[in-house]
Amino acid sequence: MIKKIIVSCCLLISLATWAQEGTSSPYSFYGIGDVKFKGTVDTRSMGGIAIFPDSIHINLQNPAQFASLKLSSLTIGGTYANSKTKSETQEEKSRRTTLDYLAVGIPVGKLGIGFGLVPYSSVGYKIGKTVYETNSAGDTLRAIYSKYNGLGGVNKVFIGAGYKITKKINFGVAIQYNFGTITTTNLRYQSDVQYGTRENNSSNAQGFNIDLGLTYQTNVNKKHSFFSSLTYTPQSNLKFGNSRSIDIIQFLSSGAVSVIETEEAIVANTTIKLPSKLTFGNGFGEVKKWLVGAEVTLLNNSVLSNRFVDINGATFENATRYSLGGYFIPNYNSYSSYFKKVTYRGGLRYEKTGLVIQNQSINDYAVNVGFGLPLGGTFSNINIGLEMGKRGTKYNNLVEENYFNISLGLSLSERWFVKRKFD
Repeated sequence: MIKKIIVSCCLLISLATWAQEGTSSPYSFYGIGDVKFKGTVDTRSMGGIAIFPDSIHINLQNPAQFASLKLSSLTIGGTYANSKTKSETQEEKSRRTTLDYLAVGIPVGKLGIGFGLVPYSSVGYKIGKTVYETNSAGDTLRAIYSKYNGLGGVNKVFIGAGYKITKKINFGVAIQYNFGTITTTNLRYQSDVQYGTRENNSSNAQGFNIDLGLTYQTNVNKKHSFFSSLTYTPQSNLKFGNSRSIDIIQFLSSGAVSVIETEEAIVANTTIKLPSKLTFGNGFGEVKKWLVGAEVTLLNNSVLSNRFVDINGATFENATRYSLGGYFIPNYNSYSSYFKKVTYRGGLRYEKTGLVIQNQSINDYAVNVGFGLPLGGTFSNINIGLEMGKRGTKYNNLVEENYFNISLGLSLSERWFVKRKFD
């Protein structure tokens, strides 16, 4: 047990110090980046709904569900993402692998405790553009080359607890520390000028926020149960320490960039308001057999802003997410067929992200399926999730992102605190 806690803490530290490119979306330039975390693999496979109590899976979306844990659990998940970004004239493909979350949950009687680390949002894009200027005769006068890069994001370290108030009601709270670094560069070079320029921006983020959760479960009859879930995140602040430098650069014959001179520019630090969030949902079904549910999330995204005051081209509006999903287990304790013990999941998600560019709201649609594969002789399992979706539009000088994600989650569950009968 002690070894598992030590290994978990080491993994948390290593993940916190590992900067990963979690997205390839140009939309991640705005706000705090592209918000990637939408739950663990098992909940994402159901469209993102997190209303069902689970005794072996850690629920990272509602802290009240920590009280439903019966076994100590370690969970880790990652995603292999394929995306195709296209406009009316161009099309690009990208692939990336990311570590999505790492968490530990421990039951203590009516109390459940959880802690972990989640890469919450990501900035990651590489955009290059070449424009040729010509004279009236059509002869090329010069080529203007522009390149835009972004990397980084915001991470969340959290600790939370859920308490079983009654047999039907759980309450929970989680405290989160938000931190991270976002760096962006804008490069411009003309073929008829010896030197070009490059603007380097860096923002270091830090702040706290809390999540509050409430769940309700009751039996409708001998077989079927009704579930209800509510979470609320109050508005909080995320402070950015900003810096900027301007480089005079020269392209070498090898294609590398040589910095001729650097000058620091004075920019103001900023404070971004992280929007309040309200999520509520209901579900119905037969426990350990099948469940179906729906969930709605409301975000006050209109208070969100950009890291630098001179970033323009986008505004923010209130966001809404609708999720529908569930699972089916043919026979959870079958001895004759392994596939009858597999959990089959599915879901749909529609999201109005709250980002508005050129008066166009950026929306996100996705279809999810997943499988929970039990590991023989244990309460542990491997969760596989598949997601196919689309975000944005290729019209109005914007880009459309079509993505296909394969997620893998590992949930290790057993009794950690058991007194030895024999020495």
